[in-house]
Amino acid sequence: MSKSAGSKRCPRIAYVVTVDLSMKLIEGQIGFLARNGFNIDVISSPGPRLEAMRQEGVTPWAIKMEREISLARDFVSLWRLWRLFRLLKPDIVVASTPKAGLLGTLAARLAGATHVEYALFGLRFETTVGIKRRVLMSAEWAASHTAHSVRCVSPSVMARAVAFRLVPVKRCLVIGKGTSDGIALERYASTSQTESRAKQIRRQFHIPPDAPVLGFVGRITRDKGIGELFQAFKALQDRYPDLRLLLVGDHDATDPIPDALRERIEADPAVMCTGFVEDVERFYGVMDVMALPTYREGFGAVLVEAQAASVPVVTTNATGAVDAIVDGETGLRVPVRDADALTHALDRLLGDAELCSRMGAAGRIWVEKNFRQEDMWQRILAHYQSILSSGRDKATLRWYDRKPAIVDAQKHN
Repeated sequence: MSKSAGSKRCPRIAYVVTVDLSMKLIEGQIGFLARNGFNIDVISSPGPRLEAMRQEGVTPWAIKMEREISLARDFVSLWRLWRLFRLLKPDIVVASTPKAGLLGTLAARLAGATHVEYALFGLRFETTVGIKRRVLMSAEWAASHTAHSVRCVSPSVMARAVAFRLVPVKRCLVIGKGTSDGIALERYASTSQTESRAKQIRRQFHIPPDAPVLGFVGRITRDKGIGELFQAFKALQDRYPDLRLLLVGDHDATDPIPDALRERIEADPAVMCTGFVEDVERFYGVMDVMALPTYREGFGAVLVEAQAASVPVVTTNATGAVDAIVDGETGLRVPVRDADALTHALDRLLGDAELCSRMGAAGRIWVEKNFRQEDMWQRILAHYQSILSSGRDKATLRWYDRKPAIVDAQKHN
């Protein structure tokens, strides 16, 4: 965008993600930054969500990027990103997701961007083996060392990345207690409308009014612990004959569950599968307990959403998930891949309405205190303003010169 001579230039931030669906991670946030004095560009592979970003007052750019390794196509994507950054001259480039993180940070540095930030939203390599694991770890290392700063989505992701020596510790930070975008609390508040929608959903899926519902929200994949969840559900049916399992999400071909398991799930009359839905918040009101027996997370945003809806949660001690609940207060945590422990935790909640109510209420209060979306946006705004006002090196020292919290465990028209 050209400016007349003598006019003050608005600072420019360019966001880069691999696919347009990842824009959901910064939904609303970029519009907030645009309203607070930033020119915002968003870059991803072509898709409907990318074009929808115009409604946030930002400029979308489509550059095709492959999610898997493709050297020739990756080089073309790198060259196109470099040309775009040379054109835009952004003050800050924020690159995230594995492929865009690597290509975006490298292209931005080659184009001479003043400050390049890698937003580390998860550690995909944790559940891979062999050559794929080494490649993914190498990509994380390269992106983290190319960037001036690395913003981790949760304390445990930062701890693991540092422990694996993938991220320079002096460049790391976590904003607040984590999350990429915070939680819009009003969307998850318990109201008479929420209760009405819950009754409607029960009628839609033929769930009896008094039947307990065990819920899950997310991609239907192996890494989300769907196998252990279904095993626990079947074990609990002996004690709770009317129990229903509500799976809110769609199957993901990049990490599919076994065919035999999928067939059992789809054939079970007590399992309800919604497929992909945009407005997942309306389903939390149906659930008595929400379970996410995941093997790895960046942060576990659906756990925080459920707690914002006053629903108690059960999850694992996996990276990312450990940051998203207060074990014993807002929900329960179990070991990864332990179906028996998962069954016991779910049984404890399903069999104790008072405990469910108490944990649900505590979860709502905890989310209100720590993950309010407006507060998160203000922290992110302050972070970028600090970088701009202090200069790259001073801002880096100001934000990162501290011991990290180590936790176990072409334009689009």
